[in-house]
Amino acid sequence: AINIFFPDIIKEQNRELRGTQRAISRDRAALEKQEKQLELEIKKMAKTGNKEACKVLAKQLVQLRKQKNRTYAVSSKVTSMSTQTKVMNSQMKMAGAMSATAKTMQAVNKKMDPQKTLQTMQNFQKENMKMEMTEEMINDTLDDIFDASDEEEESQDIVNQVLDEIGIEISGKMAKAPSAARGLPSASASPTATISDEEIERQLKALGVD
Repeated sequence: AINIFFPDIIKEQNRELRGTQRAISRDRAALEKQEKQLELEIKKMAKTGNKEACKVLAKQLVQLRKQKNRTYAVSSKVTSMSTQTKVMNSQMKMAGAMSATAKTMQAVNKKMDPQKTLQTMQNFQKENMKMEMTEEMINDTLDDIFDASDEEEESQDIVNQVLDEIGIEISGKMAKAPSAARGLPSASASPTATISDEEIERQLKALGVD
C-alpha cells in the first residue's frame, strides 16, 4: 500500500513546493518595488535637508533589504526540498524496477536448467564447426571445378590454335590444301588433298605439341 500511494504523495508535495516558490517570488518582487520607492524617498529627503526623515527611512530600507535576503534563503531551501523529493521519487522508481527485474530473473532461473543450457551451447558450437567445415569443403570443391574448367578451356584453345596452324579442322576432317599448292593444276583437279597421319604427327612435333 505504501508503494502504491507514495508517488501520489510526492506529486502533491511537488505541487505545494512549486506554489510556495511562486509565492516567494511574488513577495520578493513586491519588496524590490518598495525598496526602490524608499531609495527615492531618502534621496528626496536628503535634498530638502530633512536628516531625521532620512534616518527613519534608512532604517526601514535596512529592514526591507534583510527581509528580501530572507526570501532568497527560503527559496533556496524550497528548491533543495524539491530536489530531494525528485531524488526520492527516482529512487522509488529504481527500487520498483529492480524488484520487478529480480522477480523476472527468479522466474527465469527456475525454468532454466544450467546443465541443459551448457549442453545446448556445446551442441550449437559443435554444429557450427561442422557447418563451417562443410562450407569450406564445398568452396574448395567449387574452386577446383572452376579451376579445372578454366585449364581445360585454355588447353582446348591451344590445341585449336595448333590445329588451325597446320590446317586441320577441329572435327578431325581433312583441311583444304595449303595456299602454296592453289596455283598447281593438280590442286584444282582434286577436290581435297590427303595428309598422312605421319605428316600430322611430324608437324605437331615441330610445333612442340606431343
